[in-house]
Amino acid sequence: MIYREAPRQASPGSAWLLSLTRGFTLIELTISAALMSLIIVSAYLCLHAALASQKLIEPRLDALQSARVALALMTADLRCACPLSQDYEFVGTHRTSGGSPVDSVDFATHNYTPRRAREGDYCQVSFFLDKDPRTGQLGLWRRRNPRIAVDPFSGGTRELLAKDVAGLLLEYSDGLDWYDSWGDPDRKKKEQFSLRVRSNLSGLPEAVRVTLLLNADAHQKRAEDQENVTNAPLLMFRTVARLNLADAGQAGPSSGSTSNAPAGGNPAEQPPQQANPP
Repeated sequence: MIYREAPRQASPGSAWLLSLTRGFTLIELTISAALMSLIIVSAYLCLHAALASQKLIEPRLDALQSARVALALMTADLRCACPLSQDYEFVGTHRTSGGSPVDSVDFATHNYTPRRAREGDYCQVSFFLDKDPRTGQLGLWRRRNPRIAVDPFSGGTRELLAKDVAGLLLEYSDGLDWYDSWGDPDRKKKEQFSLRVRSNLSGLPEAVRVTLLLNADAHQKRAEDQENVTNAPLLMFRTVARLNLADAGQAGPSSGSTSNAPAGGNPAEQPPQQANPP
């Protein structure tokens, strides 16, 4: 016969000792608290770095998108440029303010879809810098007048293309050289240099090089304390627009002006020019 021993029942004192041996010691609690602190601090630093990167990248992405749209609109109008009026064909003015270029340009374009009665595809256009009434910062504006006005430099409506602009530089090419200005807005230089060969006084340029400077941290400086914001470098965007009607507009040159040479053309194939009078 096999005898089995009945299980012994634990006494209340032994149960208390068993539960006491299954707890955490002070060293284990200290190490666990230290590890938990390191994990929490590391998570906070990662989150702070992610928020700082997002805060730094988002303004630059907005500036990139704004510059891309503004330069695309300017390029589309410049490619279809045509003479502005009988007295002014294409006027590009060079100015500076605080050491930064604030150029402007006035011309007419066929890049326009008629929206009202008695309108065609002809539209007077101006690109210039002016202060935004809401923020007080410089912005890139476009003026459009689809009707032939007595004063080709005024009238129509204007729209804001890009905000927080630090500068606008426009350069004009006659196919050989680049100029800071084009045309004669006051019609005095044309009379003064009527006997000289100056290709940038009349006609349409072969190409226009547009350089746009944007301040991506301008809205951040307005929202935060000036002392907590670092002076970030300006963002520069540049493009070159070639005028499709530049050669067509020079078919019959007026007195005191010459036809624009095509870009990359051979000087030997160009018609000879008269020498300057003494």
